[in-house]
Amino acid sequence: MKIILFFLCCMSPAVFSQDDAWIYFAEKTNVEMALQNPNTILSQQAIDRKRQHDITIDQRDVPVNLAYIKAISSLKTVRVLAKSKWMNAIHVRGDLAEIKTLLNFEFVAGIDFADKNLTDLKRPALQNSKFQIEATLEDFNYGNAQNQTDMIQAKALHLDGFTGKGISIAVFDSGFPNVNTMKAFERLRAQQGLKGGYDFVERTTEIFNFEGSSHGTRVLSTMAGYLDAEFVGTAPDATYYLFRTEDVAHENPVEESYWVEAAERADSLGVHIITSSLGYNTFDNPKYNYTPAEMNGVTTFISRGASIAAEKGILVVNSAGNSGSTPWQIVTAPADAESVFTVGAVDATGAYATFSSRGSADQPTYKPDVVAQGLGTFVITETESIVKNNGTSFSTPIIAGAMASLWQAMPGATAAQLKRYVRESASQSASPDYYLGYGIPNFKQALAATLSSQNLDVKQVQLYPNPVSELLYLKLPNNHEHGILRIYNLLGKQLLEQEYHSNPLPVDVSKLATGMYLLTIHSGHNSYNLKFIKS
Repeated sequence: MKIILFFLCCMSPAVFSQDDAWIYFAEKTNVEMALQNPNTILSQQAIDRKRQHDITIDQRDVPVNLAYIKAISSLKTVRVLAKSKWMNAIHVRGDLAEIKTLLNFEFVAGIDFADKNLTDLKRPALQNSKFQIEATLEDFNYGNAQNQTDMIQAKALHLDGFTGKGISIAVFDSGFPNVNTMKAFERLRAQQGLKGGYDFVERTTEIFNFEGSSHGTRVLSTMAGYLDAEFVGTAPDATYYLFRTEDVAHENPVEESYWVEAAERADSLGVHIITSSLGYNTFDNPKYNYTPAEMNGVTTFISRGASIAAEKGILVVNSAGNSGSTPWQIVTAPADAESVFTVGAVDATGAYATFSSRGSADQPTYKPDVVAQGLGTFVITETESIVKNNGTSFSTPIIAGAMASLWQAMPGATAAQLKRYVRESASQSASPDYYLGYGIPNFKQALAATLSSQNLDVKQVQLYPNPVSELLYLKLPNNHEHGILRIYNLLGKQLLEQEYHSNPLPVDVSKLATGMYLLTIHSGHNSYNLKFIKS
């Protein structure tokens, strides 16, 4: 969704003579050796985070075979623009006929074209500006600046000393000018909280050089900005990586590929949270456009990549989009994915902001997940001015920063647990809808829930057998014989709920699919969180 000048509509078809496609490879090499020596493919921080949350390092973490990329790069009329180890794929642009010949390479398993009118090839069995609303300024009134934090009760986290310290956040956006020199980020730099980043569009580590968009600078300010007595973000003491994945001059599916590549980089660095104020549905070339029905969380390349990031233990927070008042109306990719924590917008009073994109029945869960102030949000510009901007781009990092501070309070929690605590704390958790999702979160309440879950020693609880195939037995201390048991998958979706009045308690898990699950027990004001494996 870019600012597209009118003359684009009058361009000849020759402008779109080159096609975009994803090339999927059949296999990877040296997988076993890499998995036996994970430090050769991941940072120690990433390995430690995965071990802490019982996340398996698998072949998706192994890089794409560079020999395959080199072979395709040698073709004169095909350019390799991005790569994805999770998908074992590359994004190419070039002559359609030559792209089709790539299937002649034995290592190519299939080709998916961005143009929906073209038939994808498989090896036989062997839009308007997305920042248009957000660039609108309102009259500055600092008297209400604290509202966006107070609305979600994030101050309670800060008062208890939880300011995001020890949590790393990757920000995916379109440009971060002056972040390395602004006074608003001086505290962040002094604490060595700015860890650098990468520009995937220009392929450079000089992340602050691009001045064509300051959107990322403003987004970052809602979390990391700090001006004494003037402005405090929701996670001022977190650490940040900045990734430019958005090309503001064009709208092309390659930006999906940049996003997934950045997510893989974030995972390899051990990042806890990705916050992304980006979304994709229509493109400069209308042949690449998605339909509303394809916003189902599993169709687009970017949504599938975001889902893998969540499987890897990253909390993926993404803006719902600003299409609520347009004919499109609904959330865009990757906000449509079930495992993505999608954030919509409300005004300063908590009322639905009409531009905020809505959920639909095509999505597997209620979207957005939650909302925060996105109409009249205070941000800091690249010129050090404190202004009000509108857009889900700003409600999203407000929530992401608050969740980083919450995660500091409970470092042993999983991303799925955090999402559940925040949803359960929200204003309409009992009756979610397609406008506000579960509503406005109350992080003070979510903090109480996370802390109470640590009140009892999990070692007092017996869970056996584990792994389990049919009947799982749960034995609690004698003074906790009544309560509620719930089982969630790793995406945070509740699969079972039952009251218990016996000890030990048999739980039938025979109908669950093979994999890892989270079991919670609520007894009085206390709760336990345990994991088990269904074999």
